[in-house]
Amino acid sequence: MPGAGCRGPGNETTTHEIRPSLPGTRPPAPGTRVTMQRVLKPVKTQFSDEELQKDLERYRQEAIRLGATDAKVISADRITVDERVALKCRVPLCFGYGTSANCPPNAPRPAEIREILHKYRYGIFFKVEVPPSVIVRNRETILERAGAYKKVFDLVSAEESLAFYDGHYLAVGFAAGSCKSTYCYKAECAVLKGERCRNELRSRPSMEAVGIDAYRLAAEVGWTIYPIGSDCAPQDVPGGILLGLVLVH
Repeated sequence: MPGAGCRGPGNETTTHEIRPSLPGTRPPAPGTRVTMQRVLKPVKTQFSDEELQKDLERYRQEAIRLGATDAKVISADRITVDERVALKCRVPLCFGYGTSANCPPNAPRPAEIREILHKYRYGIFFKVEVPPSVIVRNRETILERAGAYKKVFDLVSAEESLAFYDGHYLAVGFAAGSCKSTYCYKAECAVLKGERCRNELRSRPSMEAVGIDAYRLAAEVGWTIYPIGSDCAPQDVPGGILLGLVLVH
């Protein structure tokens, strides 16, 4: 648990990438190194409904300002956890299975996440639209695809950090895809070797890795999402999206 003098999400004693900025300012370009000052708010154990809804709406707007195509405040009881989602990491075997600390079988298990969800009331759910030519697996667009996934990781980290410093100190986020293939595709996962994560403030499990049915949630909030397989061609795909989730309170 982060405490006085400890490093919580987005701690500003170090220099790191994209973090929430002051209202009315433009977000930094992807990959820009920034150091920002924080106005820390005291930890609170109780928030009025008015305070909470005001914070949630601000986080929703901030997600869009930082690059999300759309974002919604959702009730945690709308989130479905299904063991079959995590099973799809094994059948057929995903290229990321077992290669990082945040992918199955090392990620938190669906049963654990299902129990934890009962302790949350609200979250921020966002999407980032990705061109068909980028979202399909093609070596020619691998850098663009990694950039799209990094954008989701950065957004999740920024939203989680914003909530944390507002006193929602148990905020936690989930990204899309594998942090290994996004950040360390040419190197072994440092954590699995007993070393410090190279991207510890940004790397995290994806929703699917912990059994959250992201497809279902996207469809239920009114977003169009397609099941894009590894053998799809760009002309087969009407549109692609990547999803992120931050449980706030």
